[in-house]
Order: sequence, then structure tokens, then C-alpha cells
Amino acid sequence: MSFETTMTSDVVGLTKAAPVSRRGFMSATAAVAAGYTLAAGPVRAEAITTDANGLQVGDARIKVGSEEMPVYFARPAGNTKAPVIIVAMEIFGLHEYIKDVTRRLAKLGAFAIAPDYYFRKGIDLTKVAEVKDLLPVVNAKPDAELMSDLDATVAWAGSQGGDTVKLGIIGFCRGGRTVWEYAAHSGALKAGVAFYGTLVDPENPLLPKSPMQLVPEMKAPVLGLYGGADTGIPVAQVEQMKAALEQSKKTAEFKIYPEAPHGFHADYRGSYRKDAAEDAWKQAQAWFKKYGVLS
Repeated sequence: MSFETTMTSDVVGLTKAAPVSRRGFMSATAAVAAGYTLAAGPVRAEAITTDANGLQVGDARIKVGSEEMPVYFARPAGNTKAPVIIVAMEIFGLHEYIKDVTRRLAKLGAFAIAPDYYFRKGIDLTKVAEVKDLLPVVNAKPDAELMSDLDATVAWAGSQGGDTVKLGIIGFCRGGRTVWEYAAHSGALKAGVAFYGTLVDPENPLLPKSPMQLVPEMKAPVLGLYGGADTGIPVAQVEQMKAALEQSKKTAEFKIYPEAPHGFHADYRGSYRKDAAEDAWKQAQAWFKKYGVLS
């Protein structure tokens, strides 16, 4: 098996979850019409919808090298100095759940931006129906290029009036790994929140250092939110990461939700666990406030 098609721990957590009943889920046609991804499977009919009242929302394109990266953004209408929070997506692309999270952050006062950093392959990941077909795209994304894309996102936010002095990042699934990576990369980052992000990577030359290996380089405080029933990221691995951060005297905290599986915050999927998701969202807000990203 090549590194492009390797099942990373986040994908294992997605694909080895408990079977889901189709009751209470949208039809595939309705899910697509609502803007959700195909590869994640059945979409809950009760997926959270956040309106855009009081917000400026839209799509934009950011210059990255000789190309333009699509992004979705949401910010409080009329607020030209809102703090900037990057939203790092799952492997499923820039679909409605990620856009909704972006609007939720804007409702909290942030200029939130979700970059579509897998765009260079020319494949709309939201239209891909099988996880196995996503892997060659997401596993082939070089970390160096990803970090550069995120830096470009921050620079664009600043050019649009965002307050990049108050910079945060939040990510889910593979995006949770991105949070750890960016916290080791960016000296400008104030705080990060990683939802069930991979901590140890399979061998892949494009991902030279896993979050666990980057512990000594961490520059910003990170909150890690993990599920005790995650089949891909065992609690023992989370505890190992916690111990490594403490040994290196890095600022980080963890909360493990004992009964929660991987993807417990993803309100559109069967993995959603309402109590854990709501508490984790409160923890995330408190973390950003503690480190000066949100007021």
C-alpha cells in the first residue's frame, strides 16, 4: 500500500464506527442539495443550521503562488477589526458543515475563514462518494504547502481588515492534525483547538513530522478534544501526547469524552454526540477567550 492510499488514524476512526440506522437521515439527493459531502455517508436530518443574520458571508479566492485558493468566510457585518480564526476542514472538502462552523464562529465575533487547500488536484472532494477515493488527494498534500496556504489565508484576512494579532485556528479530523502542525509552524498564532486530530502519522515523505514529533517546536497553546471511543486514535496515544507536551513544558490541555467516537462534533453524521459536542464547543470558546483570540 502506498502512502497515498494509506488509512490514517483519522480515516480508521471514520470507517470503523458503529453501524448507523438510516432513520432520521436525509435522502442522498437532499443531502447533496443541502451542500453536504457524499463520502461521509448518511446525513442527519437534524444537522445544525446557522443563519447568516448580522454576518457578511461569502466565497473568495486567495493568491497562493501562481494559483488561487478558494475559501469560504464569515464575519460580523461592519466589524473591520474582528479576530481571525482559520477553520481547518476534514478530509471531505469544504462542505456545509464546515461552512456552518465558520458562521458559528462569526456569530461569536470572529472573522472565520475556511480555506479549500486541496484545490490543486482539481477534484471537488464534496462530490467524491467513497473515502478510498479521497485518500490519494488528501494524503498527497505536502505539509510545507499546507503551512504556506494557511499563512496566505492569514495574510489575506489581514488585507481584508481582520485583526491577525488575535489569530486562532480550529480543526476537525484531519483538520485537527492541521491545528497541531500549524501551532508548531506559526509564531503569530495565539491559540488552537484540535478536534480529534491525528497525533501519529503513517510513513509519508510529504508529512515529515507528525504532531507527536513536533512537540518541542510547539509555539502556541492547543486544546485537544478527543473521543474515548475513537477507534483510530486510542486514549493511550492522547495520553502519550499530553505527557510529551508536559515534558517539553508546552502549554496544552486535553479533554477526553469517554463514550464519544471519532467525529463526535460532526452534527451531520451518525457519529454526532450532542452532549460531548456542545461541551467541546464551550471548551473551545473558553480556550480562545483565555488566550485573547475572542473577547
